[in-house]
Amino acid sequence: MTRQLHLNLFLMSRGHHEGAWRHPGANPKALTDLDLYVDAARIAEAAKFDAVFLADSLVGPENGQVISSGMLEPLVLLTALALKTERIGLIGTASTTYSHAYTLARQFASLDHISKGRAGWNIVTSWAPKAAANYGLDAEVDHGDRYRIAEEFVAAVDALWRSFPASAIVDDAAAGQYLDAARIRPVDFNGSHVRTRGPLNVPSSPQGRPLYVQAGQSEAGRAFAAQRAEAIFTAHGSRESAQAFYADIKGQAQQRGRRPEDIVILPGISAAIGSTTYEAQQVWEELDSLTSIEVGLGRLSARFGGHDFSAVPLDKKLTRDDFPDPNLVEASKSRVIGYVDTSLREGLSLRQLLKRLAGARGHLAVAGTPEQVADIIEDWFRHGAADGFNVMPPVIHQQFELFTSEVVPILRKRGLFRHEYESHTLRGHFGLAELAPAPAVGRAAADGVAAAELAQA
Repeated sequence: MTRQLHLNLFLMSRGHHEGAWRHPGANPKALTDLDLYVDAARIAEAAKFDAVFLADSLVGPENGQVISSGMLEPLVLLTALALKTERIGLIGTASTTYSHAYTLARQFASLDHISKGRAGWNIVTSWAPKAAANYGLDAEVDHGDRYRIAEEFVAAVDALWRSFPASAIVDDAAAGQYLDAARIRPVDFNGSHVRTRGPLNVPSSPQGRPLYVQAGQSEAGRAFAAQRAEAIFTAHGSRESAQAFYADIKGQAQQRGRRPEDIVILPGISAAIGSTTYEAQQVWEELDSLTSIEVGLGRLSARFGGHDFSAVPLDKKLTRDDFPDPNLVEASKSRVIGYVDTSLREGLSLRQLLKRLAGARGHLAVAGTPEQVADIIEDWFRHGAADGFNVMPPVIHQQFELFTSEVVPILRKRGLFRHEYESHTLRGHFGLAELAPAPAVGRAAADGVAAAELAQA
């Protein structure tokens, strides 16, 4: 079978650009209005996208007068979208740092049942500086500990998802037997950070379990992704960077006994589309004019763990001394390293960097005609940089409608993208092997090595 491109809609607010909420082409519905998200999800489903993806934030709004703030909780929203759509996948973000394994396992298993096998879990280790206080902690969890917690957390959730196999449901009304209790087992997971007895009270779901999705790009994040992830969301501003990441992840996966094709790698792309290149570039200009320098500085500061950039002249070419050491930042290390490298490589000023981050936050940002955008997508796809893309429209709906009506048909003509869904599950959309029915789980060992083995069983 010919290799096929994968496309997700990364659905966020009225668009991914900071100024999108003010743009006349944006959907004006409130961020708490379900129809805002239903409208976009249905456009994506009509275009046969693989999935809708929702990110998340665990901190309250800041600078609310000049940027859009306030969002619905992803799993609740995806459950509503499951009832308003039929085939498109539904991927939600949930933190291993500030969640409980038993609760999260119930929620995602329930979503997979309600959607009939369309659920995916974007596994994140939360870095937001103010999130810890919202969850009753005195300080952030440091970078290394976040991934150690994540390893145990995913192992525990995986064990819970296997603790109540669907085969345990007999549902024999005549005989008066609903369950075969012998097939259900507690997990007794006792790690250093995560503990849960089990079994889960939701049976294994239509896909066996929801899809594992991951977005880390640091050394620890890559190792975690190569071990666990079935789809990876990643941020790259150049094809060369994306190719290096792609080769590294696929190679690490092979070293762990996995097939490279069992991981789908999806960089983000934010495309401004016009009938000419000039018209497309004007879209970025319009959006940039609707943003605030103060907001940009605040977001950049948060990315760098609270570093103050206000003393850096806006129009001076940035140097390495203008940034703190990215390796000392207890946040998203890979993302801030990318910001520094891009600024130095392209000779950006602080003002130019803030514009880049307002539009795509370190992901690939392009401007062009539908043919030009399709050319870039095909080039990355054919040259070992991507298995598809996480589409991040700068404006929803205007720019997303252009992408689905103008770019997608070109990709189809080139034989790169589906005309119709061929599967009913998210796993099937991504071309991943269906999971064998899960056996009942016995008692999980408490040490980290056994926990990691359990998650791969």
